[in-house]
Amino acid sequence: MARETEIKLRISNVPAFHRALKRIGARLAGPGTSKVHEQNVIFDTPQGGLAKHGQLLRIRTETPEVRGKPKTTAPQQRVVLTFKQPMVLPAGAQTGSASSGSYKVRDEIEVEVAEGGNLTRIFEGLGMSGWFRYEKCRTTFRLPVSKAWALGLLIELDETPIGTFVELEGPAGAIDRAAAELGFSKHDYLSKNYLRLYMEECRRKGVQPTHMVFRNRKKRC
Repeated sequence: MARETEIKLRISNVPAFHRALKRIGARLAGPGTSKVHEQNVIFDTPQGGLAKHGQLLRIRTETPEVRGKPKTTAPQQRVVLTFKQPMVLPAGAQTGSASSGSYKVRDEIEVEVAEGGNLTRIFEGLGMSGWFRYEKCRTTFRLPVSKAWALGLLIELDETPIGTFVELEGPAGAIDRAAAELGFSKHDYLSKNYLRLYMEECRRKGVQPTHMVFRNRKKRC
């Protein structure tokens, strides 16, 4: 089981943030596509048994942006099953770890699957349902290999229905340095997930929560 360490930052000025990325030498993480549309579905029991234990079970469908190709060419999708839970410490270990600080630290398992339909039916057969959907457009950056301190760091820019955020994922030291070079401090760190951020936004606006999806159903990255 892998260990995920990350923080979020709220981006109020997107053009300025892109200039900051360019200034520190950030580059697109992979060739070809620059953005990926993500459709996420969170599953749980009717009693919220997973959430009560701080666990998350999610099916994510990733559709890359397609440019310069005929519209008849369907983009190749990637479907990922993710399970997350609070960090499990070895017997006798002290609890004063990064999880008690400014970062969100969780144990994570990710498995790529052929498609999500049958998996959804399995979960439903086990008494669970996909109770919350959220979508976003993600662009992933890395820093050049010449910056050895940034080894293992991902800079993931997310355009969401509730605003633009960046997730910094990787070693805690690399997260801190990247955030500082991008013009942020630890006071700006967010450890909340998108579900919680969406619920807070609905309360702020006085609207009933449903799903965190783009109003324009045809929107793609």
